[in-house]
Amino acid sequence: MNYEEKLQNVSVLGAAGKMGSGILLLTAIEMADLQLKPENRSKNFALNAIDVSPAALTGLYGYLKTQVRKLAEKKMVQLRTVYKDHKNLIENGEIIDQYIDDVLKNVHTSTSIESAYNSGLIFEAIIENSELKVKLIKQILANNNNDPWFFTNTSSVPINELDSEANINGKILGFHFYNPPAVQKLVELIVTDNTKKEVIDFAHEYAKRLRKIIVPSNDKAGFIGNGHFMRDILFGIKQAESLTEKMSFAEAVYAVNKVSQDFMVRPMGIFQLMDYVGLDVCQKIMLVMKPRLNDHELHSALLDKLNSLDVKGGQNSDGSQKPGILAYEKGRPVGIYDPEKKDYVKITDFSDKVDNTLGSLPSSFKPWKSVIGNKGKDKVLTEYFNELKGMNTLGSKLTKDFVVNSKNIGLKLVSDKVTDKEEHVNTVMLTGFFHAYGPINNYFS
Repeated sequence: MNYEEKLQNVSVLGAAGKMGSGILLLTAIEMADLQLKPENRSKNFALNAIDVSPAALTGLYGYLKTQVRKLAEKKMVQLRTVYKDHKNLIENGEIIDQYIDDVLKNVHTSTSIESAYNSGLIFEAIIENSELKVKLIKQILANNNNDPWFFTNTSSVPINELDSEANINGKILGFHFYNPPAVQKLVELIVTDNTKKEVIDFAHEYAKRLRKIIVPSNDKAGFIGNGHFMRDILFGIKQAESLTEKMSFAEAVYAVNKVSQDFMVRPMGIFQLMDYVGLDVCQKIMLVMKPRLNDHELHSALLDKLNSLDVKGGQNSDGSQKPGILAYEKGRPVGIYDPEKKDYVKITDFSDKVDNTLGSLPSSFKPWKSVIGNKGKDKVLTEYFNELKGMNTLGSKLTKDFVVNSKNIGLKLVSDKVTDKEEHVNTVMLTGFFHAYGPINNYFS
């Protein structure tokens, strides 16, 4: 079965979630673009959007329509060529509306797993629960006669585990998109010794057509991205907890968040990034990784406590940030949750005090937005960190410790055979997390 045939009937499990909806969008566009080729216009295509939440599925068409319209507006020249024989489509708006219809007509929403029984390709994007993943895969295999392949978006569960427990016989791989899939260029590709070559070849072709950058990861729980991110989280929490000897919990969280964003020239501080992913998601990922890696340090009592208090973060359906360990107004942190008070403390009540305690940023400091696209950023960052090394402030010390620890995490991923190359660690953090520099560097060597 060739590439186009495999894409004629596809299912996405967890299609209404933030990852599943992005995977659905990308696949719907790729499917429509294939179908609009003259040689394929008589063929039937189907994309099944499967989710347990009817309410979430109800809003899916609106999301898809909005996103497809944005994309269509960017590729009008291409679409005019595609629809050149449609004499009734003259204005750009008419062409865009037709393209939206062509994309959406293949999408069928369902709350029933039975909808996947005719699919040759199935994207799995449900919660990080290996037992549930295996259960659903086995049910599909038992009822599907179309030799289905499974692309799992898991960010933590080993692929070999899913393959062996569901008895898929190598017709599965890890195709880990980064959030949001429609924007992020990175995909972690995880295969096993058992993964079929034709499945791997299809994955590379699919990624190429979506213009994604593939980074291979070995089949170790958490892979490269979460292997680094979860440990970065734990170090940030540890730094904050140590600072509570000198300041309040809210002040300590603010300090570490500021250090890990401004002082480290990152797009988000570590606590804001935890909120963005979801504190409950971070907790679940650690629960998956800890026993499989026999790493007892992959646990946070703070995450446990916050989740028990229903402080979870994550995003609303419109993409806005839900309150987590930080509270937000128009996307900006304005408060920090105190687990003892069970309430948020306003950042303005103490920010000046903590800023003075941390000390000033180096005079050569440039914010992440100015650095990320700078062609001479290596020189800019070298000058910045050299100046920072010469400073004797709390902020500079915390930054050095964080940067060095981040590097050590990356090096350990290589020594633990999670990845074969240091550059893969850096590519994941540069591309998937939008960092301005890779964690494996010589800024504090």
